Amino acid sequence: MLTVKDLSVMFQTRRGAVDAVRGISFEVSKGEILGIVGESGSGKSVTSYALMRILDIGGTIKAGEATYSGVDLRRAAERDMRDIRGREISMIFQNPRAALNPIRKVGHQIEDVLRQHAQATRYDARRKAIAAMEAVKINDAANRYDAYPFELSGGMCQRIVCAIALACNPRLLIADEPTTGLDITTQKAVMDLVRDLIRERNMSSILITHDLGLAAQYCDRLLVMKDGRIVEQGDPTQIFSQPQHSYSRKLVDATPRTGASVRDLLPKDMRAAAPVLNPSSAPILEVRNLVKTYAGKSGPVQAVKGISFKINRGQCVGLVGESGCGKSTTSEMLVRLMDATAGQIVFDGGDIAKIPARAFAKDPRRADIQMVFQDATDSLNPRYTARQTIAEPLRRLGKMRGRARSARIEELAGLVGLPLSLLDRFPHQLSGGQKARVGIARAVALEPKFLILDEPTAALDVSIQALVLNLLVDLRAKLGLSYLFVSHDLHVVRLLCDHVIVMKDGQIVEQGPAQQIMVNPQDDYTKSLIAAAPKPPERAIEIPRPELEKTHVEQTAIHDKRAS
Repeated sequence: MLTVKDLSVMFQTRRGAVDAVRGISFEVSKGEILGIVGESGSGKSVTSYALMRILDIGGTIKAGEATYSGVDLRRAAERDMRDIRGREISMIFQNPRAALNPIRKVGHQIEDVLRQHAQATRYDARRKAIAAMEAVKINDAANRYDAYPFELSGGMCQRIVCAIALACNPRLLIADEPTTGLDITTQKAVMDLVRDLIRERNMSSILITHDLGLAAQYCDRLLVMKDGRIVEQGDPTQIFSQPQHSYSRKLVDATPRTGASVRDLLPKDMRAAAPVLNPSSAPILEVRNLVKTYAGKSGPVQAVKGISFKINRGQCVGLVGESGCGKSTTSEMLVRLMDATAGQIVFDGGDIAKIPARAFAKDPRRADIQMVFQDATDSLNPRYTARQTIAEPLRRLGKMRGRARSARIEELAGLVGLPLSLLDRFPHQLSGGQKARVGIARAVALEPKFLILDEPTAALDVSIQALVLNLLVDLRAKLGLSYLFVSHDLHVVRLLCDHVIVMKDGQIVEQGPAQQIMVNPQDDYTKSLIAAAPKPPERAIEIPRPELEKTHVEQTAIHDKRAS
Protein backbone atom coordinates (compact mmCIF):
# COMPACT_ATOMS: atom_id res chain seq x y z
CA MET A 1 0.00 0.00 0.00
CA LEU A 2 2.83 2.41 0.87
CA THR A 3 6.43 2.24 -0.34
CA VAL A 4 9.10 4.64 0.93
CA LYS A 5 12.57 4.60 -0.69
CA ASP A 6 15.61 6.60 0.45
CA LEU A 7 13.48 9.39 1.93
CA SER A 8 15.46 12.40 3.19
CA VAL A 9 14.01 15.50 4.83
CA MET A 10 15.95 18.69 5.52
CA PHE A 11 15.11 21.85 7.50
CA GLN A 12 16.65 25.26 6.92
CA THR A 13 17.43 26.91 10.27
CA ARG A 14 19.30 30.00 11.41
CA ARG A 15 22.33 27.81 11.97
CA GLY A 16 22.14 26.21 8.54
CA ALA A 17 20.62 23.06 7.08
CA VAL A 18 19.62 20.22 9.42
CA ASP A 19 18.99 16.68 8.14
CA ALA A 20 15.98 15.37 10.07
CA VAL A 21 15.42 12.17 8.05
CA ARG A 22 18.35 10.50 6.30
CA GLY A 23 17.61 8.05 3.51
CA ILE A 24 15.05 5.74 5.11
CA SER A 25 13.20 2.96 3.28
CA PHE A 26 10.23 0.86 4.39
CA GLU A 27 6.90 -0.55 3.23
CA VAL A 28 3.42 -0.84 4.73
CA SER A 29 1.33 -3.78 3.58
CA LYS A 30 -2.44 -3.93 3.40
CA GLY A 31 -3.95 -4.72 6.81
CA GLU A 32 -0.60 -4.22 8.60
CA ILE A 33 0.09 -2.10 11.68
CA LEU A 34 3.66 -0.82 11.41
CA GLY A 35 5.24 0.69 14.52
CA ILE A 36 7.90 3.40 14.30
CA VAL A 37 9.68 3.79 17.63
CA GLY A 38 12.47 6.03 18.84
CA GLU A 39 13.11 8.98 21.09
CA SER A 40 12.44 12.69 20.55
CA GLY A 41 14.40 14.00 17.59
CA SER A 42 14.75 10.59 15.92
CA GLY A 43 12.68 11.69 12.91
CA LYS A 44 9.49 9.67 13.58
CA SER A 45 6.98 12.50 13.33
CA VAL A 46 8.88 14.29 10.56
CA THR A 47 8.59 11.13 8.47
CA SER A 48 4.80 11.12 8.85
CA TYR A 49 4.53 14.86 8.12
CA ALA A 50 6.60 14.35 4.97
CA LEU A 51 4.25 11.58 3.80
CA MET A 52 1.25 13.87 4.38
CA ARG A 53 3.14 16.86 2.87
CA ILE A 54 2.46 19.00 5.96
CA LEU A 55 6.05 19.86 6.92
CA ASP A 56 6.68 23.13 8.75
CA ILE A 57 8.02 26.14 6.84
CA GLY A 58 11.69 25.51 6.13
CA GLY A 59 11.19 21.76 5.81
CA THR A 60 11.64 20.09 2.41
CA ILE A 61 11.81 16.55 1.07
CA LYS A 62 15.38 16.57 -0.18
CA ALA A 63 15.45 13.16 -1.85
CA GLY A 64 13.70 9.84 -2.17
CA GLU A 65 10.30 8.50 -3.11
CA ALA A 66 7.02 7.88 -1.31
CA THR A 67 4.42 5.97 -3.30
CA TYR A 68 0.89 5.34 -2.05
CA SER A 69 -1.20 2.96 -4.20
CA GLY A 70 0.67 4.12 -7.31
CA VAL A 71 0.50 7.84 -6.42
CA ASP A 72 3.83 9.68 -6.05
CA LEU A 73 3.21 11.62 -2.83
CA ARG A 74 6.35 13.71 -3.22
CA ARG A 75 5.42 15.12 -6.63
CA ALA A 76 1.61 15.13 -6.43
CA ALA A 77 -0.06 18.52 -6.91
CA GLU A 78 -1.27 20.22 -3.72
CA ARG A 79 -4.85 19.99 -5.00
CA ASP A 80 -4.48 16.20 -5.25
CA MET A 81 -2.87 16.04 -1.80
CA ARG A 82 -5.83 17.89 -0.28
CA ASP A 83 -8.05 15.17 -1.69
CA ILE A 84 -5.77 12.38 -0.40
CA ARG A 85 -5.50 13.81 3.12
CA GLY A 86 -8.44 12.63 5.16
CA ARG A 87 -10.04 10.52 2.44
CA GLU A 88 -7.16 8.14 1.63
CA ILE A 89 -4.54 8.84 4.32
CA SER A 90 -5.59 10.35 7.65
CA MET A 91 -3.74 11.22 10.82
CA ILE A 92 -4.34 11.17 14.57
CA PHE A 93 -2.18 13.90 16.08
CA GLN A 94 -0.32 13.71 19.37
CA ASN A 95 -2.16 16.35 21.40
CA PRO A 96 -5.94 15.99 20.92
CA ARG A 97 -6.80 19.32 22.55
CA ALA A 98 -4.34 21.18 20.33
CA ALA A 99 -5.63 19.35 17.24
CA LEU A 100 -9.24 20.42 17.88
CA ASN A 101 -10.62 23.92 17.34
CA PRO A 102 -11.43 25.15 20.88
CA ILE A 103 -14.29 27.45 19.81
CA ARG A 104 -16.08 25.04 17.48
CA LYS A 105 -18.43 22.21 18.48
CA VAL A 106 -16.85 18.78 18.04
CA GLY A 107 -19.74 17.57 15.88
CA HIS A 108 -19.23 20.44 13.46
CA GLN A 109 -15.52 19.60 13.22
CA ILE A 110 -16.38 16.05 12.10
CA GLU A 111 -18.86 17.50 9.60
CA ASP A 112 -16.11 19.71 8.15
CA VAL A 113 -14.09 16.66 7.10
CA LEU A 114 -17.10 14.84 5.67
CA ARG A 115 -18.17 17.81 3.58
CA GLN A 116 -14.61 18.66 2.49
CA HIS A 117 -14.34 15.23 0.86
CA ALA A 118 -17.92 15.15 -0.48
CA GLN A 119 -18.88 12.36 1.94
CA ALA A 120 -21.91 14.27 3.24
CA THR A 121 -24.29 17.08 2.35
CA ARG A 122 -25.71 19.72 4.65
CA TYR A 123 -28.84 17.55 4.93
CA ASP A 124 -27.16 14.37 6.26
CA ALA A 125 -23.88 15.71 7.70
CA ARG A 126 -25.17 15.73 11.29
CA ARG A 127 -26.42 12.14 11.06
CA LYS A 128 -23.12 10.94 9.57
CA ALA A 129 -21.06 12.87 12.15
CA ILE A 130 -23.02 11.25 14.99
CA ALA A 131 -22.51 7.85 13.34
CA ALA A 132 -18.76 8.55 13.21
CA MET A 133 -18.82 9.37 16.94
CA GLU A 134 -20.73 6.17 17.70
CA ALA A 135 -18.15 4.19 15.66
CA VAL A 136 -15.44 5.26 18.12
CA LYS A 137 -17.61 4.20 21.09
CA ILE A 138 -18.68 7.67 22.30
CA ASN A 139 -21.68 7.22 24.58
CA ASP A 140 -24.68 9.50 24.05
CA ALA A 141 -23.14 10.76 20.80
CA ALA A 142 -26.15 12.88 19.85
CA ASN A 143 -25.69 15.05 22.94
CA ARG A 144 -21.88 15.05 22.73
CA TYR A 145 -22.21 16.42 19.18
CA ASP A 146 -22.84 19.93 20.57
CA ALA A 147 -19.99 19.85 23.12
CA TYR A 148 -16.86 21.98 22.88
CA PRO A 149 -13.42 20.36 23.41
CA PHE A 150 -12.94 21.95 26.85
CA GLU A 151 -16.14 20.23 28.03
CA LEU A 152 -14.71 16.77 27.31
CA SER A 153 -12.03 14.68 29.05
CA GLY A 154 -8.66 14.00 27.41
CA GLY A 155 -9.75 10.47 26.49
CA MET A 156 -13.00 11.74 24.97
CA CYS A 157 -11.12 14.40 22.95
CA GLN A 158 -8.85 11.66 21.65
CA ARG A 159 -11.91 9.69 20.52
CA ILE A 160 -13.20 12.78 18.69
CA VAL A 161 -9.82 13.09 16.91
CA CYS A 162 -10.13 9.39 15.97
CA ALA A 163 -13.65 10.00 14.67
CA ILE A 164 -12.39 12.87 12.49
CA ALA A 165 -9.51 10.73 11.18
CA LEU A 166 -11.78 7.76 10.38
CA ALA A 167 -14.88 9.66 9.18
CA CYS A 168 -14.08 9.27 5.48
CA ASN A 169 -13.03 5.60 5.74
CA PRO A 170 -9.35 6.15 4.84
CA ARG A 171 -7.19 3.22 3.79
CA LEU A 172 -4.08 4.29 5.74
CA LEU A 173 -4.16 5.72 9.27
CA ILE A 174 -1.09 7.43 10.77
CA ALA A 175 -1.31 7.66 14.58
CA ASP A 176 1.34 9.98 16.04
CA GLU A 177 1.74 9.29 19.80
CA PRO A 178 -2.05 8.81 20.07
CA THR A 179 -2.05 7.94 23.80
CA THR A 180 0.48 10.38 25.32
CA GLY A 181 -1.00 11.87 28.50
CA LEU A 182 -3.94 9.44 28.69
CA ASP A 183 -4.51 7.34 31.77
CA ILE A 184 -3.80 3.65 31.43
CA THR A 185 -7.33 2.31 30.92
CA THR A 186 -8.21 5.10 28.47
CA GLN A 187 -4.97 4.35 26.62
CA LYS A 188 -5.97 0.69 26.29
CA ALA A 189 -9.51 1.61 25.22
CA VAL A 190 -8.23 4.00 22.50
CA MET A 191 -5.63 1.55 21.19
CA ASP A 192 -8.05 -1.41 21.23
CA LEU A 193 -10.54 0.76 19.36
CA VAL A 194 -8.00 1.79 16.69
CA ARG A 195 -6.81 -1.81 16.27
CA ASP A 196 -10.37 -3.18 15.97
CA LEU A 197 -11.42 -0.51 13.45
CA ILE A 198 -8.33 -1.21 11.33
CA ARG A 199 -9.22 -4.91 11.26
CA GLU A 200 -12.92 -4.33 10.58
CA ARG A 201 -12.24 -1.91 7.71
CA ASN A 202 -9.21 -3.77 6.32
CA MET A 203 -7.07 -0.64 6.70
CA SER A 204 -3.36 -0.22 7.30
CA SER A 205 -1.75 1.88 9.99
CA ILE A 206 1.53 3.47 11.09
CA LEU A 207 1.80 3.82 14.87
CA ILE A 208 4.43 6.35 15.96
CA THR A 209 5.39 6.11 19.63
CA HIS A 210 8.23 6.23 22.14
CA ASP A 211 6.46 3.56 24.25
CA LEU A 212 8.04 0.27 23.19
CA GLY A 213 5.67 -1.76 25.37
CA LEU A 214 2.67 -0.24 23.60
CA ALA A 215 4.23 -0.79 20.16
CA ALA A 216 5.06 -4.41 20.93
CA GLN A 217 1.49 -5.10 22.02
CA TYR A 218 -0.29 -3.59 19.01
CA CYS A 219 2.10 -3.69 16.03
CA ASP A 220 2.85 -6.44 13.51
CA ARG A 221 6.31 -5.04 12.73
CA LEU A 222 8.62 -2.39 14.24
CA LEU A 223 11.09 0.12 12.85
CA VAL A 224 13.57 1.61 15.32
CA MET A 225 14.74 5.13 14.39
CA LYS A 226 17.70 7.15 15.68
CA ASP A 227 19.04 10.46 14.35
CA GLY A 228 16.87 10.27 11.23
CA ARG A 229 17.90 6.73 10.30
CA ILE A 230 16.33 3.28 10.67
CA VAL A 231 18.79 1.29 12.78
CA GLU A 232 16.74 -1.91 13.10
CA GLN A 233 13.46 -3.40 11.94
CA GLY A 234 11.66 -6.67 12.48
CA ASP A 235 9.12 -8.59 14.51
CA PRO A 236 8.34 -6.91 17.90
CA THR A 237 9.03 -10.08 19.89
CA GLN A 238 12.37 -10.54 18.15
CA ILE A 239 13.43 -6.94 18.73
CA PHE A 240 12.51 -7.17 22.42
CA SER A 241 14.08 -10.57 23.04
CA GLN A 242 17.23 -10.19 20.92
CA PRO A 243 17.77 -6.54 19.85
CA GLN A 244 20.70 -6.36 17.45
CA HIS A 245 21.62 -2.67 17.47
CA SER A 246 23.08 -0.97 20.57
CA TYR A 247 20.40 1.77 20.42
CA SER A 248 17.60 -0.83 20.30
CA ARG A 249 19.14 -2.58 23.30
CA LYS A 250 19.28 0.73 25.14
CA LEU A 251 15.56 1.39 24.49
CA VAL A 252 14.54 -2.15 25.44
CA ASP A 253 16.59 -2.07 28.65
CA ALA A 254 15.12 1.33 29.63
CA THR A 255 11.52 0.12 29.22
CA PRO A 256 9.97 -0.59 32.67
CA ARG A 257 8.95 -4.24 32.91
CA THR A 258 8.11 -6.96 35.40
CA GLY A 259 11.13 -8.23 37.32
CA ALA A 260 13.38 -5.23 36.55
CA SER A 261 14.75 -2.86 39.19
CA VAL A 262 15.12 0.88 38.70
CA ARG A 263 18.89 0.40 38.19
CA ASP A 264 18.23 -2.19 35.45
CA LEU A 265 16.77 0.59 33.29
CA LEU A 266 20.17 2.30 32.99
CA PRO A 267 22.94 1.43 30.51
CA LYS A 268 25.35 -1.10 32.04
CA ASP A 269 28.18 1.39 32.39
CA MET A 270 25.95 3.62 34.55
CA ARG A 271 24.60 0.98 36.93
CA ALA A 272 25.99 1.79 40.37
CA ALA A 273 24.79 -0.01 43.48
CA ALA A 274 21.33 1.19 44.47
CA PRO A 275 21.20 3.10 47.77
CA VAL A 276 19.75 1.37 50.81
CA LEU A 277 16.40 2.91 51.71
CA ASN A 278 15.05 2.38 55.23
CA PRO A 279 11.78 4.26 55.75
CA SER A 280 10.86 5.06 59.32
CA SER A 281 7.68 3.77 60.97
CA ALA A 282 6.92 7.31 62.17
CA PRO A 283 4.55 9.24 59.87
CA ILE A 284 5.55 12.60 58.38
CA LEU A 285 2.05 13.09 56.92
CA GLU A 286 -1.36 11.86 58.03
CA VAL A 287 -4.50 12.58 56.04
CA ARG A 288 -7.77 12.13 57.95
CA ASN A 289 -11.22 12.20 56.30
CA LEU A 290 -10.13 14.73 53.67
CA VAL A 291 -12.98 16.20 51.61
CA LYS A 292 -13.08 18.61 48.69
CA THR A 293 -16.43 19.88 47.37
CA TYR A 294 -16.95 22.19 44.40
CA ALA A 295 -20.03 24.18 43.50
CA GLY A 296 -21.49 22.66 40.32
CA LYS A 297 -24.20 23.86 37.94
CA SER A 298 -26.67 21.32 39.31
CA GLY A 299 -25.43 21.23 42.91
CA PRO A 300 -22.28 20.45 44.95
CA VAL A 301 -19.75 18.07 43.41
CA GLN A 302 -17.48 16.04 45.69
CA ALA A 303 -14.07 15.60 44.05
CA VAL A 304 -12.52 13.97 47.13
CA LYS A 305 -14.79 12.01 49.46
CA GLY A 306 -13.32 11.60 52.93
CA ILE A 307 -10.03 9.83 52.23
CA SER A 308 -7.48 8.82 54.89
CA PHE A 309 -3.89 7.59 54.60
CA LYS A 310 -0.40 8.20 55.98
CA ILE A 311 3.12 8.54 54.63
CA ASN A 312 6.09 7.60 56.84
CA ARG A 313 9.39 9.47 56.94
CA GLY A 314 11.63 8.35 54.05
CA GLN A 315 8.79 6.44 52.38
CA CYS A 316 7.66 6.66 48.75
CA VAL A 317 3.91 6.22 48.35
CA GLY A 318 2.31 5.86 44.93
CA LEU A 319 -1.09 7.43 44.20
CA VAL A 320 -2.72 5.87 41.13
CA GLY A 321 -6.05 6.05 39.36
CA GLU A 322 -7.69 7.32 36.19
CA SER A 323 -8.24 10.95 35.17
CA GLY A 324 -10.92 12.53 37.35
CA CYS A 325 -10.38 10.17 40.29
CA GLY A 326 -9.17 12.99 42.58
CA LYS A 327 -5.38 12.45 42.48
CA SER A 328 -4.45 15.99 41.43
CA THR A 329 -7.02 17.60 43.74
CA THR A 330 -5.59 15.64 46.67
CA SER A 331 -2.04 16.65 45.71
CA GLU A 332 -2.95 20.34 45.51
CA MET A 333 -4.59 20.23 48.93
CA LEU A 334 -1.54 18.52 50.47
CA VAL A 335 0.91 21.04 48.99
CA ARG A 336 -1.46 23.80 50.17
CA LEU A 337 -2.27 25.27 46.78
CA MET A 338 -5.95 24.57 47.49
CA ASP A 339 -8.08 24.61 50.65
CA ALA A 340 -9.87 21.47 51.82
CA THR A 341 -13.61 21.53 52.51
CA ALA A 342 -13.20 19.26 55.55
CA GLY A 343 -10.70 16.92 57.18
CA GLN A 344 -7.16 17.11 58.53
CA ILE A 345 -3.70 17.22 56.94
CA VAL A 346 -1.31 16.53 59.81
CA PHE A 347 2.22 17.36 58.63
CA ASP A 348 5.15 16.97 61.02
CA GLY A 349 2.75 16.91 63.97
CA GLY A 350 0.60 19.95 63.05
CA ASP A 351 -2.70 20.24 61.17
CA ILE A 352 -1.88 22.46 58.18
CA ALA A 353 -5.39 22.11 56.72
CA LYS A 354 -6.51 24.77 59.20
CA ILE A 355 -4.20 27.33 57.57
CA PRO A 356 -5.69 28.99 54.44
CA ALA A 357 -3.68 28.35 51.28
CA ARG A 358 -2.84 32.05 50.87
CA ALA A 359 -1.60 32.34 54.45
CA PHE A 360 0.45 29.13 54.17
CA ALA A 361 2.73 30.88 51.65
CA LYS A 362 4.25 32.76 54.62
CA ASP A 363 4.27 29.78 57.01
CA PRO A 364 7.73 28.44 57.99
CA ARG A 365 6.59 24.97 56.87
CA ARG A 366 6.06 26.19 53.29
CA ALA A 367 9.68 25.27 52.48
CA ASP A 368 9.19 21.73 53.86
CA ILE A 369 6.52 20.71 51.32
CA GLN A 370 7.36 21.10 47.64
CA MET A 371 6.06 19.79 44.32
CA VAL A 372 7.48 18.62 40.99
CA PHE A 373 4.84 19.30 38.35
CA GLN A 374 3.73 17.04 35.49
CA ASP A 375 4.69 19.20 32.52
CA ALA A 376 8.26 20.40 32.90
CA THR A 377 7.80 22.89 30.06
CA ASP A 378 4.60 24.55 31.31
CA SER A 379 5.80 24.69 34.92
CA LEU A 380 8.93 26.71 34.03
CA ASN A 381 8.80 30.45 33.35
CA PRO A 382 9.83 30.80 29.67
CA ARG A 383 11.50 34.15 30.47
CA TYR A 384 13.67 32.73 33.25
CA THR A 385 16.94 30.92 32.69
CA ALA A 386 17.54 27.65 34.54
CA ARG A 387 19.67 29.62 37.01
CA GLN A 388 16.86 32.12 37.70
CA THR A 389 14.29 29.33 38.08
CA ILE A 390 16.38 27.48 40.68
CA ALA A 391 17.16 30.79 42.42
CA GLU A 392 13.48 31.70 42.87
CA PRO A 393 12.75 29.67 46.06
CA LEU A 394 16.19 30.57 47.46
CA ARG A 395 15.40 34.27 46.96
CA ARG A 396 11.77 34.24 48.08
CA LEU A 397 11.80 31.76 50.97
CA GLY A 398 15.46 31.13 51.71
CA LYS A 399 16.37 34.84 51.70
CA MET A 400 19.74 33.93 50.17
CA ARG A 401 21.81 36.57 48.40
CA GLY A 402 24.98 37.00 46.39
CA ARG A 403 27.71 34.39 46.42
CA ALA A 404 25.89 32.10 48.84
CA ARG A 405 22.93 31.84 46.46
CA SER A 406 25.15 31.33 43.40
CA ALA A 407 27.08 28.58 45.18
CA ARG A 408 23.84 26.88 46.24
CA ILE A 409 22.48 27.00 42.67
CA GLU A 410 25.62 25.32 41.34
CA GLU A 411 25.48 22.78 44.17
CA LEU A 412 21.86 21.93 43.25
CA ALA A 413 22.74 21.65 39.55
CA GLY A 414 25.43 19.11 40.46
CA LEU A 415 22.99 17.27 42.74
CA VAL A 416 20.46 16.71 39.92
CA GLY A 417 23.06 16.12 37.20
CA LEU A 418 22.51 19.37 35.28
CA PRO A 419 25.73 20.63 33.61
CA LEU A 420 26.70 24.11 34.83
CA SER A 421 27.01 25.22 31.21
CA LEU A 422 23.21 24.90 30.89
CA LEU A 423 22.32 27.16 33.81
CA ASP A 424 22.09 30.27 31.66
CA ARG A 425 19.83 28.68 29.05
CA PHE A 426 16.09 29.33 28.74
CA PRO A 427 13.57 26.43 28.83
CA HIS A 428 13.19 26.31 25.03
CA GLN A 429 16.93 25.70 24.79
CA LEU A 430 16.78 22.62 27.05
CA SER A 431 15.71 19.04 26.35
CA GLY A 432 12.79 17.41 28.17
CA GLY A 433 15.09 15.61 30.58
CA GLN A 434 17.07 18.78 31.31
CA LYS A 435 13.87 20.73 32.02
CA ALA A 436 12.76 17.94 34.38
CA ARG A 437 16.08 18.28 36.25
CA VAL A 438 15.58 22.05 36.58
CA GLY A 439 12.12 21.43 38.07
CA ILE A 440 13.52 18.90 40.54
CA ALA A 441 16.41 21.21 41.51
CA ARG A 442 13.91 24.00 42.21
CA ALA A 443 11.76 21.65 44.32
CA VAL A 444 14.66 20.43 46.52
CA ALA A 445 16.43 23.83 46.75
CA LEU A 446 15.20 24.50 50.30
CA GLU A 447 15.81 20.93 51.52
CA PRO A 448 12.15 20.00 51.95
CA LYS A 449 11.03 17.04 54.02
CA PHE A 450 8.18 16.01 51.72
CA LEU A 451 7.98 16.07 47.92
CA ILE A 452 4.89 15.54 45.76
CA LEU A 453 5.77 14.26 42.28
CA ASP A 454 2.90 14.69 39.81
CA GLU A 455 3.55 12.47 36.76
CA PRO A 456 7.16 13.77 36.57
CA THR A 457 8.18 11.41 33.75
CA ALA A 458 4.91 11.05 31.78
CA ALA A 459 6.11 12.93 28.67
CA LEU A 460 9.75 11.79 28.71
CA ASP A 461 11.47 9.29 26.43
CA VAL A 462 12.21 5.94 28.08
CA SER A 463 15.98 6.47 28.42
CA ILE A 464 15.48 9.97 29.90
CA GLN A 465 12.76 8.58 32.17
CA ALA A 466 15.24 5.96 33.41
CA LEU A 467 17.76 8.68 34.34
CA VAL A 468 15.15 10.83 36.13
CA LEU A 469 13.72 7.86 38.09
CA ASN A 470 17.19 6.87 39.25
CA LEU A 471 17.88 10.49 40.19
CA LEU A 472 14.75 10.50 42.36
CA VAL A 473 15.87 7.28 44.08
CA ASP A 474 19.30 8.75 44.81
CA LEU A 475 17.88 12.07 46.09
CA ARG A 476 15.48 10.26 48.38
CA ALA A 477 18.37 8.38 49.99
CA LYS A 478 20.78 11.34 50.03
CA LEU A 479 18.37 13.95 51.39
CA GLY A 480 16.07 11.71 53.45
CA LEU A 481 13.01 12.79 51.45
CA SER A 482 9.50 11.38 51.63
CA TYR A 483 7.58 11.15 48.34
CA LEU A 484 3.99 11.06 47.17
CA PHE A 485 4.38 9.79 43.58
CA VAL A 486 1.27 10.49 41.48
CA SER A 487 1.18 8.45 38.28
CA HIS A 488 -0.92 6.36 35.91
CA ASP A 489 2.09 4.23 34.86
CA LEU A 490 1.89 1.17 37.10
CA HIS A 491 5.25 -0.18 35.90
CA VAL A 492 6.96 3.01 37.14
CA VAL A 493 5.01 2.95 40.42
CA ARG A 494 6.13 -0.63 41.05
CA LEU A 495 9.76 0.36 40.46
CA LEU A 496 9.75 3.39 42.74
CA CYS A 497 7.16 2.98 45.49
CA ASP A 498 7.01 1.11 48.80
CA HIS A 499 3.26 1.58 49.26
CA VAL A 500 0.40 2.17 46.79
CA ILE A 501 -2.93 3.98 47.14
CA VAL A 502 -5.58 3.37 44.45
CA MET A 503 -8.25 6.05 43.95
CA LYS A 504 -11.53 5.93 42.03
CA ASP A 505 -14.28 8.56 41.94
CA GLY A 506 -12.75 10.54 44.82
CA GLN A 507 -12.39 7.53 47.12
CA ILE A 508 -9.60 5.14 48.06
CA VAL A 509 -10.61 1.67 46.90
CA GLU A 510 -7.44 -0.14 47.93
CA GLN A 511 -4.07 0.54 49.55
CA GLY A 512 -1.15 -1.51 50.78
CA PRO A 513 2.47 -2.56 50.11
CA ALA A 514 3.37 -2.05 46.43
CA GLN A 515 4.35 -5.67 45.82
CA GLN A 516 1.13 -6.94 47.36
CA ILE A 517 -1.07 -4.58 45.34
CA MET A 518 0.71 -5.33 42.05
CA VAL A 519 0.82 -9.12 42.48
CA ASN A 520 -2.42 -9.79 44.35
CA PRO A 521 -4.89 -6.90 43.96
CA GLN A 522 -8.18 -7.32 45.80
CA ASP A 523 -10.41 -4.67 44.25
CA ASP A 524 -11.85 -5.17 40.76
CA TYR A 525 -10.88 -1.64 39.77
CA THR A 526 -7.23 -2.24 40.73
CA LYS A 527 -7.32 -5.47 38.74
CA SER A 528 -8.59 -3.58 35.69
CA LEU A 529 -5.78 -1.00 35.99
CA ILE A 530 -3.10 -3.69 36.17
CA ALA A 531 -4.66 -5.63 33.29
CA ALA A 532 -4.66 -2.48 31.12
CA ALA A 533 -0.91 -1.84 31.50
CA PRO A 534 1.05 -2.71 28.30
CA LYS A 535 3.17 -5.81 28.81
CA PRO A 536 6.32 -5.81 26.68
CA PRO A 537 7.79 -9.21 25.72
CA GLU A 538 10.40 -10.60 28.08
CA ARG A 539 14.03 -9.62 27.48
CA ALA A 540 16.23 -12.62 26.64
CA ILE A 541 19.38 -13.43 28.60
CA GLU A 542 22.16 -11.06 27.53
CA ILE A 543 24.56 -12.61 25.03
CA PRO A 544 28.05 -11.09 24.63
CA ARG A 545 28.29 -9.15 21.37
CA PRO A 546 31.17 -7.61 19.45
CA GLU A 547 31.61 -3.90 20.16
CA LEU A 548 31.29 -2.82 16.51
CA GLU A 549 27.77 -2.65 15.12
CA LYS A 550 27.09 -4.97 12.17
CA THR A 551 25.23 -4.18 8.98
CA HIS A 552 21.63 -5.36 8.75
CA VAL A 553 22.67 -8.35 6.61
CA GLU A 554 25.35 -9.34 9.14
CA GLN A 555 22.89 -8.89 12.00
CA THR A 556 20.41 -11.23 10.33
CA ALA A 557 23.13 -13.83 9.82
CA ILE A 558 24.16 -13.58 13.48
CA HIS A 559 20.54 -13.92 14.62
CA ASP A 560 19.98 -16.99 12.42
CA LYS A 561 23.17 -18.60 13.73
CA ARG A 562 22.15 -18.02 17.35
CA ALA A 563 18.67 -19.38 16.67
CA SER A 564 20.12 -22.57 15.22
